Amino acid sequence: MRITLARGLAVGALAIALASCGGRQPLKPIEGQKMPAVAVGAAAAPTAQQLMSPSTQARPERNVELLTQSQERKDDPFDLPPESQPQ
Repeated sequence: MRITLARGLAVGALAIALASCGGRQPLKPIEGQKMPAVAVGAAAAPTAQQLMSPSTQARPERNVELLTQSQERKDDPFDLPPESQPQ
């Protein structure tokens, strides 16, 4: 039982170590394959770095200062109370 547990922990540690040692090199196309086609209307094909960075639409900026910019609500002429008895 202890040998199996120790072997399992060793295999798990080895798997974690192998999974965490990825390469940190610039992306390049595989030999024999082309880069993505140039989009219609674009001047040049996007680079690997441009393809990997998210656009503003994919990751919008958020305004987190809602409480420091809060203001009193103005009177709303369309905010009417409910009718007393619908007929």
